Amino acid sequence: MQPAFRQRVPPGDHLPRRVCEHCGFVDYVNPRVVVGAVATWGERLLLCRRAIEPRRGYWTVPAGFLEQGETCEEGAAREAHEEAGAALDIGPLLALYSVARIGQVHLFYRAWLRTPDVHPGLESLEVALVAWDQVPWAELAFPSVEWALHAFHDVRGQSTFAPRGNPAGDRGDFPVGWHGQAP
Repeated sequence: MQPAFRQRVPPGDHLPRRVCEHCGFVDYVNPRVVVGAVATWGERLLLCRRAIEPRRGYWTVPAGFLEQGETCEEGAAREAHEEAGAALDIGPLLALYSVARIGQVHLFYRAWLRTPDVHPGLESLEVALVAWDQVPWAELAFPSVEWALHAFHDVRGQSTFAPRGNPAGDRGDFPVGWHGQAP
């Protein structure tokens, strides 16, 4: 028998959920976790130009969805390898952002490249190691990438720091006309 899901508030809950009419299974839909790294080689930052939607052609730090069975740190390292051929040493959590509009939580780590040898993976058109003043601010893919880069800059040179969060009052939505902002 195929499950027949219907939207309703299950017993003991207060929100509508997808519930199987036959067995009562509740199909919870929860936010997805995105993991990434602000990785450096010396004073240069690793950036990737996206080869996939959303925001194809725009720049980002290596990041993507966490997979089942991996830690957040392992996921950030895997994404850097997949998108930029990069081998990273993952450091402390740099930032944690809530992007409520699309049901995501973004975790960015501070990281160091083991070698400057990077190359585009299947999800990147190109990769680059850039100085702070070369970051293509107007071509960044997402607000959380801009925030993470600024968080990195704020704690540069510090060995311990508290992870950063969303700017005050910002839920991670794209502001009308957002195209990245200069520092």
